[in-house]
Amino acid sequence: MTAHLIAAPTPTPTTDPRGPWLRLSAALTEEVTDLADREDLTVTCAPGLGRGAPGCFIPTLATVELDGAHLGHDPTTCDPSRPSDRDRYPALWGVLVHEAAHARHSRWATPGGTPAAHVDAAMTLEESRIEAAHIRRRPADRRWLRAAASHLVLADFTTASGDPAPSATAMTPWNAARAAGLLLARTDAGILDHDETAALAATITKILGASRLSALAALWHIAHITADDDHETMLDLGRRWCAIVGTNPDQPAPAPAPGASGESEEPSPLAEAITSTVTTVMSAEASSDASPESDPRQQERDARDAAERAARRVFGATHTDTGRRGPTAIKRTRPPRPDEQAAARRLARQLRAAAHRERTAATHTSATPPGRLRMREALAADAQRAAGVIPTAEPFTRTVRRHVPTPPLRVGIACDVSGSMNAVAAPVASAAWILARAAAHVPDARSATVIYGAKVRPITRPGRTPTRVAEFTANDSTEDFIEAVEALDAALDLSRPGAARLLIVVSDGIYTTRQRTEGQQRINRLTAAGCAVLWLALDKHAYPMKGAHLVTLADPATAADTIGQAATQALRNA
Repeated sequence: MTAHLIAAPTPTPTTDPRGPWLRLSAALTEEVTDLADREDLTVTCAPGLGRGAPGCFIPTLATVELDGAHLGHDPTTCDPSRPSDRDRYPALWGVLVHEAAHARHSRWATPGGTPAAHVDAAMTLEESRIEAAHIRRRPADRRWLRAAASHLVLADFTTASGDPAPSATAMTPWNAARAAGLLLARTDAGILDHDETAALAATITKILGASRLSALAALWHIAHITADDDHETMLDLGRRWCAIVGTNPDQPAPAPAPGASGESEEPSPLAEAITSTVTTVMSAEASSDASPESDPRQQERDARDAAERAARRVFGATHTDTGRRGPTAIKRTRPPRPDEQAAARRLARQLRAAAHRERTAATHTSATPPGRLRMREALAADAQRAAGVIPTAEPFTRTVRRHVPTPPLRVGIACDVSGSMNAVAAPVASAAWILARAAAHVPDARSATVIYGAKVRPITRPGRTPTRVAEFTANDSTEDFIEAVEALDAALDLSRPGAARLLIVVSDGIYTTRQRTEGQQRINRLTAAGCAVLWLALDKHAYPMKGAHLVTLADPATAADTIGQAATQALRNA
């Protein structure tokens, strides 16, 4: 069995990631933190890594190795930080998820010394146990584990050339039990579907018998609920596994008997059943990837994941933007002018007035005080009692007035800093300071402003009150509109109900095809969630995204007033 979990690695020749593979390894290292809920892991990815498997986890080194041969694309074109990009290499990403599950949930150590069959059996159970635990924690990762299952299982049952290995697919109880532990156990764990493994189950039943297969299934069901660090239970399950199959648990895993290894050119029925199952799973995954109607909940999770990562990249840095690399940068900061300070105070008053809600009044009736007595209802109650019936009249009334909570306000500004937007750079910088300053004096109001060109840089940050106006240049040649929207979405919760939300885009809308297409998807998501989108442009020849309200700025200096009016209106409509 090829080990995906290497407790004590021996020095073996490996390929160090270089060039684009090194950059891809760094990107995967950043992503594995969320997958494994650990911050100490390192991922290395290059062709030839994995120590004979598509991937492996080495606990002593806190390292995940991935065989780059399963990427299938030029590593320079891959950006695993974007969920949509992972669809291009689902197998490799699935292997990373699997190894991250090992890193998170494989907390028990195998005893050293001579290889023993019961340890091998326990490690077989561990494969489905950690995946079952992982999808309980991250159910959306099931699709990636399905994509990886075929490659992981094939690595255990095939030779380097990809043909079935006779020693691993001979019609022996041990091999049949191992196939059940790797595929049928994944079915009961919720990774694979029963119809995909039905033919394999029938073949394994012919080899083991229904009673032995049922006994093995009981073991992996116990494993699936075993604690991550319960090595005694896992090793005991391995011994029980060997007893069911008829193998000495303290000897190495049995090799096929002479003549039973399938020396004929025809593959064994077990090999055919394994290959058929793997092919069925791969075909199902390919059909799912090709289908335009994917799970909307999965799409929402992917979008939220991408937005949160963008927010960390844009707003997570603690140093100033002037020291960052890239053409998109802050030119200088300056003290606010008196007119900007007055505008901030004026906008704060307007926002507070727009957020104010009158108390609501509700009238309640009751049969007993407190309250105001209504004689008609009191006489009706007396008449009911005289008639010998239970009184239903409620003669007392009182009015209860309640305060209506002030609706929260979330406003994000994204300003294009390509060369065509130079005229609005100074007004938007002023407007960003005015809005952030005003929001600081309004209960539960937050705002943020980013500029986007070749990079995305924050001008004001959520929850922080700027003391100086940050001015920026507008001379970039490209625009990363997607990252700007994602960063503001996650930082301000623009796609979540419960607040007055407004996204303001200052741009001419001239983007690349990808920025246009995927940017429209982000705007659609925001508008569908109830976030208003205001698009400010210098003239009518701009190309706003569908769903955004276009406002043409005849005078760029009016940008601050226009943004303030939009924020006030959003609060009134909340």
